[in-house]
Amino acid sequence: MSEATEVTEVATKAGGQRTAGAQRRGNGSFQKPEYTGLRQRYHDEVQPALQREFGYANPMQIPRVEKVIVNIGLGEAIQNAKAVDAAVGDLAIITGQRPIVTRAKRSIAQFRLRTGMPIGAKVTLRGQRMYDFLERTLSLALPRIRDFRGIPTRSFDGRGNFSLGLREQLVYPEIDYDKIDRLRGLEVSIVTTARTDEEGLKLLQLMGMPFQAT
Repeated sequence: MSEATEVTEVATKAGGQRTAGAQRRGNGSFQKPEYTGLRQRYHDEVQPALQREFGYANPMQIPRVEKVIVNIGLGEAIQNAKAVDAAVGDLAIITGQRPIVTRAKRSIAQFRLRTGMPIGAKVTLRGQRMYDFLERTLSLALPRIRDFRGIPTRSFDGRGNFSLGLREQLVYPEIDYDKIDRLRGLEVSIVTTARTDEEGLKLLQLMGMPFQAT
């Protein structure tokens, strides 16, 4: 067998993080994967800091971001079918991944809503694309919010997961004002492996989330 490197997808537990693209050499050994940006910062700085503060017995217990769900609700789609295409286009530009259309699971007569009608669009991000999106949100999108004074900490769900609401998609510089049909808010749900809100809060703080001072 040649010494050429075979690129494979493997699940590693370096700090509990599943990684894709680790390199396996011809002799059967594995080369440590290389990370960039926020993902590199998590491995180099955030993991050791969490270990020191909470004293985890096992590195796999160290909290990490598991996935990020970006969602746009579209109540207007009941009267305007084109709104779905516009929202899907905006989400694709913001996240770099094609969204799925969410549909009503039951009919509600007073809202003229029927089962199966489109009511939103969402994207679920994992891996490097997730870290890239979080980095752009923290370093580019949030500073563009008018009169921004930090993010309140009350939006944790009791299990270390956090939801962030943004009033308009224009906070992302990829969105061109002249090409949107209207302003739309979106919700960013950050799902972590933290067991408590305290651990989840510390994880996101160390990753650069600008929470309000308590």
